[in-house]
Amino acid sequence: MKSRTTLLVTCCTVFLAQLGMSIYLPALPDIARDLGAEPSHAAWGLAAYLVGMALPMLFWGSLGQRLGRKPVLLAALTLYGVANLLLPASSSLEAFLVWRLVQGIGASGISVMARVLIRDTFSGAELARALSWISISFVIALGIGQYLGSLIQALLGWQAIFFGLGAVSLGMAAIILRITFPTLERTAEGASSWRHYGRIVQHREFLLAALAGGLGYGVIIAFNTQAPVIFQGPFHWSAIEYGLLGWPISAAYLFGALVVNRWVVRTGQRPMMAWGVALVLVGTASMLLGSLLATALALWFWLPYCLAVFGQSMTYPVSLAVANDRAPVSGAYAMALSGFIHQLMAAMIGGAASLLSSTQAWPLALFCSLLAVAAVACVAGLGAAPSAPPAPPTSNR
Repeated sequence: MKSRTTLLVTCCTVFLAQLGMSIYLPALPDIARDLGAEPSHAAWGLAAYLVGMALPMLFWGSLGQRLGRKPVLLAALTLYGVANLLLPASSSLEAFLVWRLVQGIGASGISVMARVLIRDTFSGAELARALSWISISFVIALGIGQYLGSLIQALLGWQAIFFGLGAVSLGMAAIILRITFPTLERTAEGASSWRHYGRIVQHREFLLAALAGGLGYGVIIAFNTQAPVIFQGPFHWSAIEYGLLGWPISAAYLFGALVVNRWVVRTGQRPMMAWGVALVLVGTASMLLGSLLATALALWFWLPYCLAVFGQSMTYPVSLAVANDRAPVSGAYAMALSGFIHQLMAAMIGGAASLLSSTQAWPLALFCSLLAVAAVACVAGLGAAPSAPPAPPTSNR
């Protein structure tokens, strides 16, 4: 029963953190207009959010190991909620980006603590299955968030998007305050935590699995960074039409997560991860081909992207489980480090994608294809890596 409560709470908190990434995207042109900025410059808000998510992840992991999961999760939720409430007060692009950065810092703590709570409760193939529920939360946020954001923006304006998200986040913190988690004992390791991180990052299986998941995640980040400009520009879509695109994308991600949930125990983690990255590559390559041969048809751009999303939804939870099960140090460290790697990669990839000067679809498709090729190479290297026994439990358990 406690494991179900933990899974439900972590899915809800990850859902809120991911909403911060997707819910405002349909309103991006309106935000840029109100702030007196170019739409491409307002798109930096996603990169700022991802930087905020990436930079403090190791700090959140160490803090969670010393103070316990629940107080750190509450602090992160509160910071995230307050940043959302202050975002609508932005009077300039600079202020908007600063608060997006703070919002991302709060989301970072939410993401780390949610996954650490899952790691505390599950292991092996069951960990991959539990993480697939996190992926389902992610995709629901991706689809519902994008569509909900378009509706709120059309009815109440973009400011209401952040007001609502902030209020719900603080309400979730109030609920979690009343819940007791079966967490690990607190430790006071100080600077030694950085030695743990250094030991983990040098482990080949951990690093290759983490990079494979992060590169596929980068495909989604790159698409979300440029897609609002492309679809509402050359393809002449409205904000509502772009919001509706979230539903087929969500369906693709949901289907892939359900495949992991249903089949990972039977098929094994590495074969499923190999199939996942192969589908990401096929999808992004088809995006590139469609954007070059059918430049006026949006269908040939977003439909192959859905295939890539399906592949990534298979890859991500399995890669995260493999990385953490094979890490030489257990506890919060491996999960925090893998999250840090993923968010740092996402921030760099999102920043690079925002620098694509063309509003045409093919440069973005080419960029996504290169990321997919790199992910396939990581999984191929992982298959050649010698297997190591999983990390033994630490004395903190």
